Amino acid sequence: MAASLVPVCGRSVRLLRLLGHRAELRFRALSSEQRAEGGLTGSVLQEKLQRRDNEESSDTSGSEEKQKKQKENTANAKRVILRVAGVLGIAGSGALVYIFGSNSVDEQGNMIPDEFDSDPPVVQQIRRSYKYFQDYRQMIIEPTSPKLLPDPLKEPYYQPPYTLVLELTDVLLHPEWSLSTGWRFKKRAGIDNLFQQLSPLYEIVIFTSETGLTAFPLIDSVDPQGFVSYRLFRDATRYTDGHHVKDISCLNRDPSHVVIVDCKREAFKLQPYNGLAIKKWDGNSEDRALYDLAAFLKTIAMNGISDVRTVLENYSLEEDALEAFKRRQTQLEQEEQQRLSELSQLNKRQTLSLGSFTSRLWPRSKQQ
Repeated sequence: MAASLVPVCGRSVRLLRLLGHRAELRFRALSSEQRAEGGLTGSVLQEKLQRRDNEESSDTSGSEEKQKKQKENTANAKRVILRVAGVLGIAGSGALVYIFGSNSVDEQGNMIPDEFDSDPPVVQQIRRSYKYFQDYRQMIIEPTSPKLLPDPLKEPYYQPPYTLVLELTDVLLHPEWSLSTGWRFKKRAGIDNLFQQLSPLYEIVIFTSETGLTAFPLIDSVDPQGFVSYRLFRDATRYTDGHHVKDISCLNRDPSHVVIVDCKREAFKLQPYNGLAIKKWDGNSEDRALYDLAAFLKTIAMNGISDVRTVLENYSLEEDALEAFKRRQTQLEQEEQQRLSELSQLNKRQTLSLGSFTSRLWPRSKQQ
């Protein structure tokens, strides 16, 4: 019973409010003469209406004043923050100019003269600072040296005829992270086979976009037997358009005998026909890509290709170059088998025709 009274009371309250609102509207619509005829009741209602109107007007004016005060406080806070940031920026810039704009000193603490000594003191500081940051930026963008590798070995030492440049991350290793173990690197199947098969034919260079601090111990774990001839890191790349690019022209090797293997085409975009793009390894243990890569590169070397770019150009547009190589190799084997079968059939026909010809030349009695 009590539960049924709740919606009834709610509806009655809403009905009373609606009736009161309608009565108020009707009273507002009455003329002054009609309100005067109403007597005391009309005057009371009029006072209530005026009081309510005054309260509403005071509330709206108070809210407007609060909004104005809030806007003024926000604007003042922004001005203060901007002034503080400006002062800190000027102070920081001055400190940088003072630190990096001073003369270099030798081991005894004596200042080393440079080309800016003849300028006014402030100009000296600014020009030295500018040169320092310009050199630092150039160091990041450009490779550390125009010759990243030493000169090729000469006789009696053995120099492999080709150079293989390999990326480390997602080609030989796959980084994995978990909350319990942190960063771990999974070794790809076929690394040992790749190094053993290609080390007599290729000078193996690991050229990675990782830093040396990170990559050096990883290469030690990947290559315990020392098949890798050289190691190059991020500081040896050329930074262009947000990518670390491996520039073949800085390797000090004949570009016609250099092959770059990477999972990112941007890594060899300066020399696109020197690169072989393979699929990024996701850590799958069933992956066999490095075995296919070893077969592909061994085929190039065993055939004595004079310019690897003529071969790699044919695979530059393939989404999966190694899969395309396997498909073409299978097709060639089938064609070779068909050619051999046709050749054997032709030999059989020639043998039969030769036998019939000799039988005609020599009577059977003389052959016996």
